[in-house]
Amino acid sequence: MFELDDIQDDTVSELEEVVMGLIINAGQARSLAYTALKKAKEGDFATAKSLMEQSHSALNEAHKVQTKLIEDDMGEGRVKVSLVLVHAQDHLMNAMLARELITELIELHEKIER
Repeated sequence: MFELDDIQDDTVSELEEVVMGLIINAGQARSLAYTALKKAKEGDFATAKSLMEQSHSALNEAHKVQTKLIEDDMGEGRVKVSLVLVHAQDHLMNAMLARELITELIELHEKIER
């Protein structure tokens, strides 16, 4: 997992590193959530819960990266907005939405299983 502590200040390559951190962590969160859904469909709710917790951790890391970008920008356009940054934000938002929907689907599978 990409850690927020790995981020250093004020260079273009570091911004690219931050963007990659968003993409990596958001992608991992989404992937873990879909794996959790698969486990829930198989009736393995303990594993599904564990995977969703891991997904939550990855999403938190991505959110920390996003928060750092927002803080560094200070609403003044200090952070260079690139297509890759927009792409990273898309990954984050898709991961957040997927997690929310998958949480609901897992709960439904659990109710059906009972």
